[in-house]
Parts: sequence; C-alpha cells; structure tokens
Amino acid sequence: MERLYSEYVPAIKAMSDETRLKIIDMLSCGEMCACDILEEFSISQSTLSYHMKILTESGLVNGARDGAWMRYTLNKEKTNDIIAFFTGITSEEEDCICKKCKNKKSDNQCC
Repeated sequence: MERLYSEYVPAIKAMSDETRLKIIDMLSCGEMCACDILEEFSISQSTLSYHMKILTESGLVNGARDGAWMRYTLNKEKTNDIIAFFTGITSEEEDCICKKCKNKKSDNQCC
C-alpha cells in the first residue's frame, strides 16, 4: 500500500506549536468553549482564533458555533489516523519504504 505522506503534513504542522499541542491536550478530555480555552493562556482572542483555525483546517479539531462563541472538540478519528500513520512509519512492515531502499541498495541503486 502506497502511503500518501502529504495528507499528514497539515496535521503535523499544526502540532508543531506548543500552544496548539496544549489545546489538543485540553480537548482530549472533551468539548470546550473558546472562552474556557482562552482562560488557560496569556494570549489575545484573535491569537486563539488563529491557532484554532490552524487546528480545524488540519482536521485535528472540530468547531461549532454556539452564539457568540465557538465550541471545540478533538477529532478522534483524525488523531487515531495520525497515530496509525506514525506507527506505520516507525515500524517494520512488509511493504516498508526502508525495505524497498535496502533492496535497491543491494543492487547499488540507492544512495
């Protein structure tokens, strides 16, 4: 099975920020209002909106409008998919890219 590495890039980029990792951790316990998330940080509401936009666009977080505020939940399906992806690329498998490279290396075709 050919892995589509590019489909994981937005989520991995989204997780490359300490604030966004903390937000993911906070949402692991369930739904939260943006106002409750904001209380945990020393950032402006617009900065939180920026972080939440990145998290929702990456698919890691789902957002739903609740009056003037947004409510957020962790997208468990996406997080489980990323866990499976990392498990796949860090474990030896039958169709592993490293085996393809090793096979080519024996033929002096791989760097």
